[in-house]
Amino acid sequence: MPGPEEDARVVLLRHGETSWSVQHKHTGRTDLPLTAAGERQATAAGHVLAGLRLRDPLILVSPRARARRTAELAGLPGAQVEPDLAEWDYGEYEGRTTPEIRAHDPGWTIWSGTVPGGESADAIRARADRVLGTARNALDTRDVVLVGHGHFSRALIARWLGFEVREGRRFALATAGVSVLGYEHSEPTLWAHNLRPPTE
Repeated sequence: MPGPEEDARVVLLRHGETSWSVQHKHTGRTDLPLTAAGERQATAAGHVLAGLRLRDPLILVSPRARARRTAELAGLPGAQVEPDLAEWDYGEYEGRTTPEIRAHDPGWTIWSGTVPGGESADAIRARADRVLGTARNALDTRDVVLVGHGHFSRALIARWLGFEVREGRRFALATAGVSVLGYEHSEPTLWAHNLRPPTE
C-alpha cells in the first residue's frame, strides 16, 4: 500500500481576473478587485477543486483582496492568510507591461531580469521554500490549497520540482487556473497544470 505521501497533494489556485491582468500589467502590491469575469472564474474553479476530493484541506491564502475573494467564491472556508503567498514585489515595474519595460530594458522578463526597487529571485525562492515547507508539514494528514498569484505560484511549482525560480517561466498559469502538485514514488511531481472549467 502507498504511504500517505503518495496520496498527498498541494493545490495551487491563482486568483481570478482583474482589470490589470486583462491588460497584462504587473500587479504585485496594488490591491485590485476581481472583475465580474474574475468572479465567475473563481466560482468555476471551485468545481475543479470539488472534483479533486481533497483530504480535509489546509487552506492558505495571500493577503491580497483578489486572492481572498477568489478563495471565498471557490468555496474554500476557513482560509488562513499567509503573507508569504503575496505576489512578487515588482518595485518600479508595478503596473507596467513587459513591452513597456522592454522599451528601456530589451529582452527583460521577470524570470531573468532585475526588478528595481522590488524583489530578487533569491527573495522569491526563500518565500516559496517557506510556503512549501509549511505545506509539506501538513501533508501526512491533509492536503493543502494555496490561493495566490500568477508569478509566485509559478515559482512555487518550480521549487516543488527542484528547479530554480527562473524555471517558473515554463509553467504559464491563467487567472483562476488550478495546478496540482504531489508525489510519485516519493519524488515531487506535477500531476496537473492550469486546469480551467468553462465559466458560462
